[in-house]
Amino acid sequence: MQNTLQDIKQTVVINAPLQKVWDQVSTAEGIAAWFMPNDFKPEVGYEFHIQSPFGPSPCKVTKFDPPNSLSFTWDTDGWFLSFSLKEIGDKTEFTLIHGGWKPADEIVGKAGEKASVIRERMSHGWTGIVAKLRTLLES
Repeated sequence: MQNTLQDIKQTVVINAPLQKVWDQVSTAEGIAAWFMPNDFKPEVGYEFHIQSPFGPSPCKVTKFDPPNSLSFTWDTDGWFLSFSLKEIGDKTEFTLIHGGWKPADEIVGKAGEKASVIRERMSHGWTGIVAKLRTLLES
């Protein structure tokens, strides 16, 4: 039996209206401000790149449902990212899911380390990245 890694899930309530959060997470400029530089376009099927520390990562938009959700594949190891937004009064609940993990002992290509090590590192990284998004929107 393969040791499958759980998706990374980060949920935060942001003190900002839904549309403001959506604009920040669904445009190339918005994503670059809190995540990484990219050439994203809001079109299902659109192929783009995120400039990661390991070089350009190919991505493809798989879902675009304004102003509620956006998903795309990320890099070449089967990863995906999804952003879901839910209006809570004058605030917005933002959930990020990073999934598509290989078995724990399998090596992630570009990083040259086990998937379990990369997942743990990225889980901590996402905590800071989502906090950065929240700070950006609440300032």
